[in-house]
Amino acid sequence: MRKVRTVALTAGAGAITVAFVTAMATGATAAPAGITHDASGVPTIAVKPGVHMLDAKSSGSPLTYQQCEAELSIACYSPDQVRSAYNLAPVYKSGVTGKGSTILIVDSYGSPTIASDLHTFDQTFGYPDPPSLKVIQSDGPVPAWDPGNATQVNWGGETTLDVEYAHTVAPGANIVLDETPVAETEGITGFPQIVQAELNVINHPRAYGVTGKIDVISQSFGATEETFTSFRQLESVRTAYVDAARHGITVLASTGDTGATSYEDDGVSFFTRPVTNWPATDPLVTAVGGTQIQVNAKGLNGFSQVVWNDTFNPNLLAAFTGSTTPAPFATTGGVSQFFRLPSYQDGVARTIAKDSGTLSRAVPDISMSGACNGAVDLYLTFPGVTPGWTLVCGTSEASPEFSGIVALADQVAHHSLGQINPRLYQLSADRAPGLVDVTAGNNTVAFTQGTPPVTTTVNGYSAGRGYDLASGVGTLNAQYFVPELAGNGHIRW
Repeated sequence: MRKVRTVALTAGAGAITVAFVTAMATGATAAPAGITHDASGVPTIAVKPGVHMLDAKSSGSPLTYQQCEAELSIACYSPDQVRSAYNLAPVYKSGVTGKGSTILIVDSYGSPTIASDLHTFDQTFGYPDPPSLKVIQSDGPVPAWDPGNATQVNWGGETTLDVEYAHTVAPGANIVLDETPVAETEGITGFPQIVQAELNVINHPRAYGVTGKIDVISQSFGATEETFTSFRQLESVRTAYVDAARHGITVLASTGDTGATSYEDDGVSFFTRPVTNWPATDPLVTAVGGTQIQVNAKGLNGFSQVVWNDTFNPNLLAAFTGSTTPAPFATTGGVSQFFRLPSYQDGVARTIAKDSGTLSRAVPDISMSGACNGAVDLYLTFPGVTPGWTLVCGTSEASPEFSGIVALADQVAHHSLGQINPRLYQLSADRAPGLVDVTAGNNTVAFTQGTPPVTTTVNGYSAGRGYDLASGVGTLNAQYFVPELAGNGHIRW
């Protein structure tokens, strides 16, 4: 019998190399004042499956931009600053908060404290609780919470990020969290449970206590396409996206956090050539990449954005690892090995062919905040972590943020938008004011692996005018983008 090749699935937020994680756990640096550190003097790191969190606290309060700059030599942002970066205030002022829309988030195991953690997060920043936070387990009960189970704890962090930042952007939207009972670590095991959970809620929402229909699905996980043996194997686990398209539901996925490369079958080593991750590459999915928010000359209320790439950032690497050795730590973008160029990308085919040498489905489609030098505040208290505030980063931040943008546009349109990719590329072709071009940065990465160790650089893609394989069509100014996406571009708030 032929041995079945397995698929490595990791959450998207801050997916970093094992070598980088090990360095963070063992390196020694001087302890900046006011930040919690372990006995070795380095910041206490909680390593998630694809989630990178610095377990740093400051008097029980969220870390501020100034504190991160002074003590960690990196930037960090509050949810209020994320809102400012996307100019959401005029949208909220008009009464658009995502009211009536429902976001579905699917994560392994979930978090036993998600409701109370979100409430504290909201109280801290003066946000209302969501109209409804429905936690379900449609594909069967998850195992009892075990704080000693690193995988379970890791996915608790992913869950918290997904929920808190979808809610940050769309405070009036309903959230459904569907917790699945199988870990997505190594092997194709885990994908069927996610697919079934999505199918359950798409087709039978009322059976799980969900009022109305799902409008948008946010997914913060992915697997390197090359870990699938064939398109037939991949096709067997994409049925939920086909079904979502039939029901007019928008499906999102984070592109990944290892730049132009991604993980091999062992979940540790990296491909030494450009690869991409599914489901972001699926033509029925909107692929959300990562940017780095930067403070511009206007101060904290003025922001610009570049492609997220911390691979060669000496401040971040030195602060977290005690070394400046590069490690893949950037937004993923590139072309699919399975999917042909979809018609909605015909207008950017020349760019895709020029940069990649092929005409295949290209990702990302659009990008949102994800940089670690620009991490965001997160609140969590579930058993297995030091309770309180931490910092988190990666494209798992970007996907739920964009799910909130879609929920806002759904409210404006008075219906679900369904497959939005054709609309995104049309808006780009029309040079719509709501799209903000990202023209700086790239996702080239470098790493050292193997015995004897070999240092490899995987050349990625650079941002430029219009569409590119590092940032997609760019990022957004919500004041204009929300009505444009909804098809009501004449609205001006």
